[in-house]
Amino acid sequence: MIASLVNVFKIPELRRKIFFTLLVIAVYRFGSYTPIPGTHPGYLAMIAAPDDFSGGAGGTGSGFGGYLNFIARITGGSFQPFLFALGIMPYISASIILQLLTQAVPSLERLAKEGEAGRRKINEYTRYLTVVLCVIQAAVICNTAQFIPETQQGGWRGEAVTSSTLYFMVCLTAMTAGTVFLMWMGELIDEFGIGNGISLIIMAGIVDRLPAVGLYLYHNAQFKFASFQRDVIGIEKVVLIAVMFVGVVLAVVAITQAQRRVPIQQAKHTRGRRVYGGQRQYLPLRVNQAGVIPVIFASSLLMLPMYIFEALAKMWNNAATRSLAAAFGYGSVVHLLAYVFLIYIFCYFWTAIQFQPKEMADNLRNWGSFIPGRRPGASTSRYLERVMNRITYVGAGFLAVIALVPIVLSRATNVNMIVTGFLGGTGLLIIVSVALDVVQRVESHLIMRHYEGFLAEGRVHGRQG
Repeated sequence: MIASLVNVFKIPELRRKIFFTLLVIAVYRFGSYTPIPGTHPGYLAMIAAPDDFSGGAGGTGSGFGGYLNFIARITGGSFQPFLFALGIMPYISASIILQLLTQAVPSLERLAKEGEAGRRKINEYTRYLTVVLCVIQAAVICNTAQFIPETQQGGWRGEAVTSSTLYFMVCLTAMTAGTVFLMWMGELIDEFGIGNGISLIIMAGIVDRLPAVGLYLYHNAQFKFASFQRDVIGIEKVVLIAVMFVGVVLAVVAITQAQRRVPIQQAKHTRGRRVYGGQRQYLPLRVNQAGVIPVIFASSLLMLPMYIFEALAKMWNNAATRSLAAAFGYGSVVHLLAYVFLIYIFCYFWTAIQFQPKEMADNLRNWGSFIPGRRPGASTSRYLERVMNRITYVGAGFLAVIALVPIVLSRATNVNMIVTGFLGGTGLLIIVSVALDVVQRVESHLIMRHYEGFLAEGRVHGRQG
């Protein structure tokens, strides 16, 4: 491993890519703490002050604030008066919307099949939609910020800016420009760096929160055995969290790389006295085909009933509305069951959009290949669909477990979600997926130049499911 890391910096091209990627990430982190012009200094001082690392299992919030906190955790945004407050989430949302529309709108579907030219056109539409989403999200956040009673000014606006309308326009422009700039930096990493630019930016924002975990444990952990007392973070809880973190990371790596390899036989062709083809290959089907998208969709959708029932409980404070608000509260039994159900629904939904068994069966037939024991065409399509449905059930169960681990552990041990959040959920999935992608790309550069990869027995491959 050490020799492979040394070899990485022996290749000039790979060394330049790595340093360029690190430079862009450094610019991103600098911009994440660059305030919007006109922001009140008192508000910035309050943000820069040490956090209250008191105990409790909170840290998520509910309603609109909880939704903003969730989006911030998975995209690296802060939803504070900084340039990159929105993070890269508007671009991700625009990409998902365009991908769904490509399956539903015939003109976009034809455009997607036109090759490189069509892909560039769809990317152009994605950028336009990103700007629209940025304006909408920034307008909501900036309008809400005008009424936050955090300073004597009643919001983000500083004393030098006398007009709230002017500050609103400055915030709107700065947040939109910040996200567009992030999108451009991601494309620069794709072209001149190593790895997927957008994913690396998201990962950098998530990893940036790791020091807060250490600070929380430093301020709250007690170096004594407390027999798992609920209000005390003793040595046994710290050890449990550390062991579970390692175990969850290993499980995420295994499932992320897991594949169901369907055998494929190539038809033999006789030309003159020679016989071509006949090789046996495999069609890899990922167990976690949908990635982190189902968890994001399920979490976002669950925020709606939480917000509605909380608003109803405030408007009509009676036993019925309070019961509904408590039933759909964060971490309740109803919330967890609905969370699992929605993860399964969105996992099958997103896999159905991404995986097209009929198109894949037609491609196999056109390439002169077939699955042993299956007739080309409809029979192959039904077989691939059945296999994908089975492995998607396993992948959805894995996503549900990973999403519930931080919530259940936080409630059981009374440890803040700022710590248990790194034991599962979308953050850990994104970190592991991006890290594996970067390792595989670096390893490809090493092997292409006749260096050994990171593993002595061969390349980093997917696990056979």
